[in-house]
Amino acid sequence: MHRAIELARQCPPSSTAYSVGAVIVVDGVEISTGYSRETDEKVHAEESALNKLDADDPRLARATIYSTLEPCSTRATATRLPCTDRILAAGIPRVVIAWREPSLFVAACEGVDKLRTNGVEVVELTDLAEAARSMNDHLDLS
Repeated sequence: MHRAIELARQCPPSSTAYSVGAVIVVDGVEISTGYSRETDEKVHAEESALNKLDADDPRLARATIYSTLEPCSTRATATRLPCTDRILAAGIPRVVIAWREPSLFVAACEGVDKLRTNGVEVVELTDLAEAARSMNDHLDLS
């Protein structure tokens, strides 16, 4: 998660989106990383990390994705698949997050619930939530 937090600090600031970092790990080895707005102004961290791998990469069935923020369940950009759906489609069995998405940009994020309902193990590292939120201090998260 510390690596994901470092990546989130690389995000170009935005008043309309969170700064998030993501790392995909298999057997303790980092296989892909991403961060919000890494390749374009609409790309999410998990999306960016997954885009760097083949969709049918067999390692994904053993992977853990670390994301500083709960994966989105709804996108403001209707042409893009929510990150929760991308994770499910990739077959990633474990997701580790630092904090849940507040209702600033969407009424209610249901990423954790949707992942768990579909058999994905979700671990929340709440002790790292403040560090993962810190690069989003410019947003009104109250």
